[in-house]
Amino acid sequence: MVTGLDLVEWQLRVAAGEPLPLKQDELKVHGHAIEARIYAENPSRGFLPSTGTLKHLRMPHAVEFSIDGDVRVDSGVRQGDSITPFYDPMIAKLIVHGRDRRDALARMARALAECEIVGLSTNVEFLQRIVKSEPFSSGDLDTGLIERHHDALFGPSGVSRKSALALACAALLTREGGEAHGHSPWDALSHWRMSGGYSQDLNWRALDTDETLKVVFTKNGEKRLTLNDESARFGWSHSGATSFAVQLDDALIKGHVFTDGDVFHVFHEGAAFQFEWQNLMAHAGDAEHEGRLTAPMPGKVIAVLVETGASVEKGAPLMVMEAMKMEHTIVAPATGKIGEILFEVGDQVADGSQLLVLEVEQAG
Repeated sequence: MVTGLDLVEWQLRVAAGEPLPLKQDELKVHGHAIEARIYAENPSRGFLPSTGTLKHLRMPHAVEFSIDGDVRVDSGVRQGDSITPFYDPMIAKLIVHGRDRRDALARMARALAECEIVGLSTNVEFLQRIVKSEPFSSGDLDTGLIERHHDALFGPSGVSRKSALALACAALLTREGGEAHGHSPWDALSHWRMSGGYSQDLNWRALDTDETLKVVFTKNGEKRLTLNDESARFGWSHSGATSFAVQLDDALIKGHVFTDGDVFHVFHEGAAFQFEWQNLMAHAGDAEHEGRLTAPMPGKVIAVLVETGASVEKGAPLMVMEAMKMEHTIVAPATGKIGEILFEVGDQVADGSQLLVLEVEQAG
């Protein structure tokens, strides 16, 4: 992008016996270009490769098959494809061009903020933090950069969790019929009451922290949303299936929400959040599923560390899997007894397969 020349075309011409089109002193460099490689990996877990289906994939607007333009995306996958353990887990190369390094960094930050990926872990948010960090911006780079600035690169997101949760609530209420699209109350049947008053507890679990959050939605003359005893006027609108705008008192919050069952993936100000709606009615009969342990990725069982009937403590290693030349240890989520082992050493298992059954010890 900095030369305005198609070097791949040059390679093909030279391979066909033609001379180089230009000499070294005829080449001109314009501006600055940066490339970021978007990978299916989990930076917070030592960049462990991630596998799964690209359930939702949204990339920034970019030029195609052209050296012109400010943003280019080179990718061999699309929404619905799977990232498997058998090949390199790269999803795309994101390339930007700017007038200078500072301009290119700003363009890269905006482009990364527009990347939305659901179905597996990615390094998108980590790349944003790298691009915005002072050492990278100033060019103070070496192989020790990540270790030296670990806290800044892996610390909590500065984006408001409350704002992201409000977007999730808007998506849920829209899905449940909480927004009237016409003049009839039947357009919003689930939230309409003849007396005019209505209140609903929305129970959420933040999947990144396992934090339980309770939001109270009320509709009595005006809609309000209450979180941690802080109440605000609440309104929302949406365009398309995933784009939402929320009004909390005088603050306008915009973002995208992609729902996968009861998991709401919120993309807001370049950060990604995952909230699981605790649908108490839907999960009331799920007690029999406690103690199930499933494969976090497709792979091969290389070690079984326990036997059927063995008593184990919370955190005890139970089984070891191998995927993408890396090992992943399955540990006991609670104290209990091994009820059944479903795979042996050498078996290939699919993502999400139940590996063994743990009979959880009941408190008291």
